[in-house]
Amino acid sequence: GRLDDISTDGLNLIAEIRTIYDNYGFETEILAASVRHTMHIIDCAKLGADVMTGPLSAIEGLLKHPLTDIGLAKFLEDYKKGN
Repeated sequence: GRLDDISTDGLNLIAEIRTIYDNYGFETEILAASVRHTMHIIDCAKLGADVMTGPLSAIEGLLKHPLTDIGLAKFLEDYKKGN
């Protein structure tokens, strides 16, 4: 997040660090710090970050998706019709 604030690609840095550590077999964990958005959490996981720090709101965002909410509402509506 802080790198993004200064117009630097923080996700690219994580990818570069992962590549270097994998190339040399370093047994160091990558900490993605100051992650601010739910999609950045997912991107960090895809890139190989081992640990992430960020606000609870970003983490809670992993549990929510508009299509899931719509699908669940429709399912419950159909369930009530059948019972």
